[in-house]
Amino acid sequence: MANVDKVVEQLDFLIKASENYIKNDSWSLLDGAADDPIVLSNRLEAAIERAARPGSIYMKQLQSARIKIQPNRLRELRIVALGLRDDLIAGWVESVVELVHADTYRDYLEMAEELLAKGYKDAAAVIAGTSLEVHVRALCAKNNVTTTVAGKPKKADTMNADLKKAGVYDGLQQKEVTAWMDLRNKAAHGNYPDYDRDQVRRLIDGVEAFMRKYPA
Repeated sequence: MANVDKVVEQLDFLIKASENYIKNDSWSLLDGAADDPIVLSNRLEAAIERAARPGSIYMKQLQSARIKIQPNRLRELRIVALGLRDDLIAGWVESVVELVHADTYRDYLEMAEELLAKGYKDAAAVIAGTSLEVHVRALCAKNNVTTTVAGKPKKADTMNADLKKAGVYDGLQQKEVTAWMDLRNKAAHGNYPDYDRDQVRRLIDGVEAFMRKYPA
């Protein structure tokens, strides 16, 4: 949540910084301070793009606002930023959290890719499988599925089954996740001859597609 707080802080700063220009209808692009509203507009655009998911209503509003002529451009950008900020504070926008998670998982999967390319299939399998387990736990949290039992963390296969029961994904996806977790366990326990490089390749690709399809 700290990442969401940071985005809210950035939006709030830019919203307040634009207040003087919004209140003053007389400023012109010919003024000596013309660069300030232009810079503010650009920074507001960038902040909204960082915080909003592609295809969201905020991005559609942004596309409409950015083609306006000043001072309307700054005014409309500020309105978009206000709505986005308030929704983030209210917890109605999941995209920032999901994007932060996605970036983190992508880093680990890239690491697995590099290890596999260098011939370290076992380490690659462990990293990709661990990323999968962390993502499954995050999916549980997102969908109000408990991640503990009797005060102890649930096992990955239990959480996988619970997500299927909750309707987050179907039985076929559950079986795929089970197979990926099995490969990861083999790697973690030193059963290296039980799988080959191609299987690790499919593991990485499968986990990446799974994370995109079911963001957490």
